[in-house]
Amino acid sequence: MGRAEERQARQRDARRAGRSGRGGIRRFFTWRKMLGTFFGLCLLAMGAFFVVYLLVPVPKANAEAEMQSNVYKYSDGSILGRTGDVNREIVGLDEIPKDVQYSFVAAENKTFFQDSGVDFKGTLRGLKNTLSGQGKQGGSTITQQYVKNYYLDQDQTVTRKLKELVISLKVDQKKSKSEILAGYMNTSYYGRGAYGIQAAAQAYYRVDAEKLTVEQGAYLAALLQAPSQYDWAVASKDGKALVKERWNYVLDNMVEEDWLDAGKRAGMTFPVPKEPRPAPGMQGQTGYLVDAAKKELARQGLTEADLDAGGWTITLNIDKKRQKALENAVQEKLEDELDREGSKVDATVQAGATSVDPKTGKVVALYGGTDYVKHYISNATRRDYQPASTFKPVVFASALENESTTQKGSPIGLNTVYDGTSRRPVVGSDTPFAPQNDLGRSHGPVSVQTSLNRSINSAFAQMAVDVGLDKVKKTALELGVPDVNFPERPAISLGVMGASTMDMAGVYATLDNHGKKITPAVVAKAEHKDRTVELADPVGGQAVSRETADTVTSGLTGVVRNGSGVAAAGPYQAAGKTGTSEQNRSAWYAGYTPELTTVVALFGEKADGTGQVSLTGTANSGRANGGGFPARIWGAYTTDALNGGSDARFDLEVAEPASPEPDPSPSKSESPDPTPSESESESESPDPSPSKSESTSPDPTPSDPTSKPPLPSPSGGGTFSPPVEPDDDTDPVRPQSGFLRED
Repeated sequence: MGRAEERQARQRDARRAGRSGRGGIRRFFTWRKMLGTFFGLCLLAMGAFFVVYLLVPVPKANAEAEMQSNVYKYSDGSILGRTGDVNREIVGLDEIPKDVQYSFVAAENKTFFQDSGVDFKGTLRGLKNTLSGQGKQGGSTITQQYVKNYYLDQDQTVTRKLKELVISLKVDQKKSKSEILAGYMNTSYYGRGAYGIQAAAQAYYRVDAEKLTVEQGAYLAALLQAPSQYDWAVASKDGKALVKERWNYVLDNMVEEDWLDAGKRAGMTFPVPKEPRPAPGMQGQTGYLVDAAKKELARQGLTEADLDAGGWTITLNIDKKRQKALENAVQEKLEDELDREGSKVDATVQAGATSVDPKTGKVVALYGGTDYVKHYISNATRRDYQPASTFKPVVFASALENESTTQKGSPIGLNTVYDGTSRRPVVGSDTPFAPQNDLGRSHGPVSVQTSLNRSINSAFAQMAVDVGLDKVKKTALELGVPDVNFPERPAISLGVMGASTMDMAGVYATLDNHGKKITPAVVAKAEHKDRTVELADPVGGQAVSRETADTVTSGLTGVVRNGSGVAAAGPYQAAGKTGTSEQNRSAWYAGYTPELTTVVALFGEKADGTGQVSLTGTANSGRANGGGFPARIWGAYTTDALNGGSDARFDLEVAEPASPEPDPSPSKSESPDPTPSESESESESPDPSPSKSESTSPDPTPSDPTSKPPLPSPSGGGTFSPPVEPDDDTDPVRPQSGFLRED
């Protein structure tokens, strides 16, 4: 074979070898094999997904998803404050307007009502973005976003996204679309610290979710895409343009889906949100009001753990207008007179007050102190001070209720005469007791009416013994005085037990309510989606008879017109009683009109809160007393709370009208005790002694100091005396030799 032929043979062999190689590859990568491989991989992926589906359970909600704040509201529904770490209040879908619900669906997931809970294309796109580091995923359904918020966390990982996909499919099978939509709207973050639609509605429009318009709902729905960028208050010019564009997109989608009328849509304008404001804190009176509500709920069986779990909406009986009126009265009549920085005495003064509607028992206003964050003990509810002579009407009520008599067998009533001699030893007690009157002043024979007007200690100490100390205590407890350090000794007449302004407001409201028991109620209702609290009725049964209560009221009207409570007189009919505890540590005024019962007190408290001190020298005014600052605060508040005054009059059924005649008075009546013991004389600046004319005979009855015509005498009149120094219930003293019997 020649060379040419050999070369041609080699070339033919090479071509055959090439064709043989290509044919092998083709045989290996046939379309059938490739299609089979593809389906195999798909089946493998589906199997793997099925295994993952079986292995990944629907977890419990994450810790933050169920955290809620407790919302406290005034009686008119406006927000008082919130407690808790997360500003969220979960509401049901039935509390969100239908068109607002649709605005969220239109913004995020128009196919929500038809889809299976997932968007596979969007999820794959999100996975791709995550793997490539290009940021957050897009295109998630409402169900997926709800799952992310409620069950998972916000981490951008492949594992979390796969879990989201699986759990979303399961949730869509287990929960209704309504449950998912409600969960989504309640767990989403809207900016301004607001989690959930209810908190967002308050943060941006100052309304509850149920009051949102479709325009406002569309803005909140648009906001979810970029809460910080789209917040109108801080958005840039571009941010405002973008949020308006998205707002229009939401509404247009609603029209497209037949969820909104096109004509109505055409007339809509952008609802500019209100300026942001800080969430209500506990400063000022807010903390005291919340604290009082929590304590009351605890007495009703709602534990601290229940409240700490969050989600409660607690509406108080506090009237916003009257609350402000009480705060203003304390500020104008007390705080503006004090020098808390420059005076050691003024720095110790604490004020507290409680105001109650006597017909319903609702606490309409409460003053706990200057600022809850500075003085967390509430001066309205504390029980570590004595109510002093505000307890004397309770002694009289017990005498009437038990049809008690004096030592000589005379029935006790407003006209009953007692010996008002200072330091007069009581008769009939196993425990010796001879209390000093105000400034050691002796009054001689005086009626019970005058004893109320002038708060004569010796008369009421004897009355308590005449009634029986056990019976006085029983009546006191029935009226609402707490059993705190409550002795059964003659000193009970001076109010030496512990009580709060709220306690005494309940006692006086019961008298105001014709003897029907009033237990002051701060809370109107406490609501939670998972449970309800049955609140006790603040109005109870008859604590004392109407005749008893009305007779006490009749006597207490004289205190305001002619006695130690004249500073509380105003354009209204009122009854009241002053009180000043031993060593001038507290000063009280408890009083009521036919429409409102209020108790105001001042307390002397050491600067470090470790003990009690004297109020003497408060605002450089000498001895503090119930007829001073407390009565003036009471009068200013009551006038404002009653819109300038009231024509209402007490409707009284009294056992015995007080006699209009003056009390019989010996020539030495009302003269100061010439030899008070050292223990009787407080180290304080006493009020000036009465003039000679004041100490020997009473002046004619003065007219009612109001802008209205003089009020008629209660139930036929009373024994009226000129205004005198307010009472000062000083320390009890040892009895002197000999016992004097009352006439």
